[in-house]
Amino acid sequence: MEMVLLLVVLGGLVAVAVFTGQTAKKRQAARAAAELEPVKRLAEEDVTALGVELQDLDIDMAGRELGTGENADYQRALDAYESAKTAAARMSRPDDVRHVTEILEDGRYAMACVRARVDGQPLPTRRPPCFFDPRHGMSVVDVAYTPPGGAQRDVPACQLDAERVRAGAEPDIRKVLVGSRRVPYWQGGRAYQPYAQGYFGGFGPMDWMFMGMLFSGGFDGLGEGIGAMGEGLGDMFGGIGDGIGGLFDGFDF
Repeated sequence: MEMVLLLVVLGGLVAVAVFTGQTAKKRQAARAAAELEPVKRLAEEDVTALGVELQDLDIDMAGRELGTGENADYQRALDAYESAKTAAARMSRPDDVRHVTEILEDGRYAMACVRARVDGQPLPTRRPPCFFDPRHGMSVVDVAYTPPGGAQRDVPACQLDAERVRAGAEPDIRKVLVGSRRVPYWQGGRAYQPYAQGYFGGFGPMDWMFMGMLFSGGFDGLGEGIGAMGEGLGDMFGGIGDGIGGLFDGFDF
């Protein structure tokens, strides 16, 4: 009798563990889908912006004779646009956006090379995009910036945003919707980290970019992750406890 009871208890524990594990996986999948949608939309907007810039470049180059180098860089920019568009359409998780923004960053540099070659200028030094909005293109200078509630730090900026910051004005910041609030993309939480890593990851250690510049958003994202983990563990152990209690209902020891 005792052996039978033990087997019943063990079987019940396994069944509860399997059920709660499946429930946790479903919650994780739903959370991942909710995180993917806004990040994917952000990537698609950036791809569209690059397409507009390519149209402007095409207009500027109309009637001008392009040499081998100009044509090679131009084709590289066109290929980047098509590759980024395909990669954005195939995104299945937020981390996939890093590949999209890596391609976009390379495409914009190729466009800068086209313009430099046509103007008879040296190829530009490759710099990270504008921190405030990567769609502004390659940065031209690092500028000291103090975010609300944060510490001052040097960030790469385009010419217009650098002038705004130096004048004490608000830079043109790329904002995303988190809940009911619009916040700078670097405060959007963990889902937006790969987005910026693709743009800035090739320009030195990530410490200066993310550990320093995800002022509060990075830690908000970490808190969300810990909270989600706690929820899952609570569900699992709570379910096991309920299952054990149910198994012993009706037995009087």
